[in-house]
Amino acid sequence: MISPDELRETLTDKGIRLLDVRWALGDPDGPQHYLDGHIPGAVFVDLETELAAPPSPARGRHPLPEPTQLEKCARSWGIRTGDPVVVYDATGGMAAARAWWLLRWAGIADVRILDGGLPGWTAAGGELVSGAEPDPEPGDVELNPGQLPVVDANAVAKWRGLLLDARAGERYRGEVEPIDPQAGHIPGAVSAPTTENLDAFGRFRAAAELRERFAGLGSGPVAVYCGSGVTAAHQVAALAVIGVEAALYPGSWSQWSNDPKRPVATGADR
Repeated sequence: MISPDELRETLTDKGIRLLDVRWALGDPDGPQHYLDGHIPGAVFVDLETELAAPPSPARGRHPLPEPTQLEKCARSWGIRTGDPVVVYDATGGMAAARAWWLLRWAGIADVRILDGGLPGWTAAGGELVSGAEPDPEPGDVELNPGQLPVVDANAVAKWRGLLLDARAGERYRGEVEPIDPQAGHIPGAVSAPTTENLDAFGRFRAAAELRERFAGLGSGPVAVYCGSGVTAAHQVAALAVIGVEAALYPGSWSQWSNDPKRPVATGADR
């Protein structure tokens, strides 16, 4: 994480790459939100087209992008070898964490999430600018994917550790399902809504609080899924705060629920 005050102190460093990853389910206007006001020097990143491959029932709504395409995008954002990267959104890091996870997975070591996002930045007196930024000078970064653990549906089906479902509790229990073809959860998964990683101000909870939260959910190796592999990255980031490395299931419920051979559980029990 990086706080708004820490970011303000380092914005004069020309080596920092600042990525605006504003996206939310049902809100296609991220580019316009960026034009209306963003942190000076930030480059807009489109989650749907740059941080994901095209959707399909077989792979889910936000499959991992092809490494060559991700590298092409990263260079278009101006990222050069060794550059530190800061990512932000306006939803407590729920979308920005996808960029954080992908770039860490792809081998960029110094990637941080702006804690509190754009609301935290403005609350701390941070400046916003409107309109488009000049196109950054193309970067030269070379990505090396595979630096963070990933699991597929077969691995999840026989997971022998703690499998966390990061969606809202009502979706886990199967009471509602607004997007995917079946309601419920993967058998054996534990409900752990991503929103509970944040405090009332949209910042990540203190490490002690996160440690207590996850300790109460179970033990063993941890894997995380959500609806389509986006907000699950937020859970991976929260676990990283307390020193726990968790595997991401990128296909998540959008892939699992489209496969009629996969079992589905409902209710509050594991």
